[in-house]
Amino acid sequence: MKQFFSAVIDPFLMALLATVGLAALFPAQGPVAHWVDIVADVAIALLFFFHGAKLSREAILAGMGHWRLHLSVLACTFVLFPLLGLATGLLSPGLISPVIAAGILYLCLLPSTVQSSIAFVSISGGNVPAAICSASASNLLGIFVTPLLVGLLMQTDGQAGVSLGALEAIILQLLVPFVAGHLARPLIGRFVQKHKQTISYTDRGSILLVVYSAFSAAVVEGLWHKVDLRDLIAIIVVSAVLLGIVMYVTMLAGKLLGFSREDRIVLVFCGSKKSLVSGVPMASVLFPVAQVGLIILPIMIFHQIQLLVCTWLAARYRQRTQ
Repeated sequence: MKQFFSAVIDPFLMALLATVGLAALFPAQGPVAHWVDIVADVAIALLFFFHGAKLSREAILAGMGHWRLHLSVLACTFVLFPLLGLATGLLSPGLISPVIAAGILYLCLLPSTVQSSIAFVSISGGNVPAAICSASASNLLGIFVTPLLVGLLMQTDGQAGVSLGALEAIILQLLVPFVAGHLARPLIGRFVQKHKQTISYTDRGSILLVVYSAFSAAVVEGLWHKVDLRDLIAIIVVSAVLLGIVMYVTMLAGKLLGFSREDRIVLVFCGSKKSLVSGVPMASVLFPVAQVGLIILPIMIFHQIQLLVCTWLAARYRQRTQ
């Protein structure tokens, strides 16, 4: 129960809400917005640099043998979720507006989380080395697969596909820092491990910067005239349904594929999560500035719902183990 309430009043969620409120009251405009964007870009590069530095080759090698499990996780993340996202787009505009449906589809194209997936697997008594491998592979592949799926399935700036400029930005702003951080791991690995709590503030700070920049631009473009209470309720309901469907499918698939209990736990937690940490920076690269605020709104809400549900589910798994 204590873990459940700590998830409900997640400090990071409070910070996100405060950032959105700040952007609504005092949006960055003109030269200020330009400098906020520059600082956010630097913060994103630093975020992916540390992600690369935290990626352990030993942990990946330890979990690579479970290839059927890893393929199952990737299939849930990059096949099942996108299909459900496309199905959401078929709902009547009277139930869910096209712009919100686009944000939900983008949510469905994102990779899995890393830190929280591994943490929940560990709490539940699952296969932690396999979880590290699956979650890391999903996040790394997401740098390539998510932009590809966005180009195939979504409209960006009124046209299908990802522009050459967006691909260049992805490589320079996300991939290059990630690879540089991983190559630098032998030199800075101990420092990163020792100061991982401080570095986590860098992760969260960069997300808050991007959220402030995105929502500032959206507010200037009239965000709150485009989103009403009905849209927020639609996002909450659709997010809960998506998460419920995927969790049910992962539980059923784990049994049908004959996975051990430990591996089924990995499939449930790694296959049903979506990464806010990857989704917000990618959106700032893939979509026009004025659209980013609306696009990332569903992932911000889904992020909190998945934390609540996974906290409860991990506690159930742990009780059964005990």
